[in-house]
Amino acid sequence: MSVSWPERVRVVEVGPRDGLQNEKAQVPTAEKIRFIDLLSEAGLPVVEATSFVSPRAIPQLSDASEVMQSIKLLESVEYPVLVPNSKGMERALAAGVRAIAVFTAASEEFTRHNINATIAQSLENFRPVIELARQEGVSVRGYISTVFGCPYEGQVAPEKVADVALALLELGVSELSLGDTIGVATPKQVIEVLDLLLSHHSIPASQLAVHFHDTRGTALANVLAALQVGITTVDSSAGGLGGCPYAPGAAGNLATEDLVYMLNGMGIETGVDLEKLVAATRTIAPFLGHTPTSKYYQAAMSASN
Repeated sequence: MSVSWPERVRVVEVGPRDGLQNEKAQVPTAEKIRFIDLLSEAGLPVVEATSFVSPRAIPQLSDASEVMQSIKLLESVEYPVLVPNSKGMERALAAGVRAIAVFTAASEEFTRHNINATIAQSLENFRPVIELARQEGVSVRGYISTVFGCPYEGQVAPEKVADVALALLELGVSELSLGDTIGVATPKQVIEVLDLLLSHHSIPASQLAVHFHDTRGTALANVLAALQVGITTVDSSAGGLGGCPYAPGAAGNLATEDLVYMLNGMGIETGVDLEKLVAATRTIAPFLGHTPTSKYYQAAMSASN
């Protein structure tokens, strides 16, 4: 039986932003800068560096401007940042940012709890941000949370995901990242949602990315399902940084090491140096207050002891 796999997968590293903002520890600015630089040197094509949200809302990333102005910007690497509103966009541009991401969800209750707005309001708030980004030649990614389940509403209808996806594309977002916020997705569900977007709504696979949490141990299986239907961009977090705020003690983001190890073993190119990736995680690990959850990282550390 022949299964079609992509020749190459683009790995979007979200550890410095999505990872660290969900860690309890406040990592020193100098260590964040070193972490990002090491991730860049490991060959990751995209390293999401930080977030220009209110420092009161996310104190872990209150040093966003300093981080962006201090990291070594490699020409081969894109450094997007999360921007919640026009004020954040102005701060990001002042710090030299050339790629941004905006954030909404597929469930109303999650959006209300998270950003105190309806989905429609969140999309309207993005309009001036995206217009300014287009004027400045800045690329825009759109995150959709709770694609496969919501901590408040439970199951989320795939058509609701499609409605949000199409609205974001209409606003001018160039790439959509589909997030399994609470780590409940299974491969069959992943294929159903992606088939709806790809086949029924004719969204090109090149405009879609997947962002799985490993809360229930299904992240890699979900990646395989996504690859089989043509998705070639996968978000992950070095060391599995991030946790899951709705499942205390559970693993959060899919670990980049685990993803790259699997793809390497399948003969799928990523351009990522696994040893350098482990070294990057090893530098940030002492500042987390816990052992990184990445299975590959833990195996590598055990083998080196």
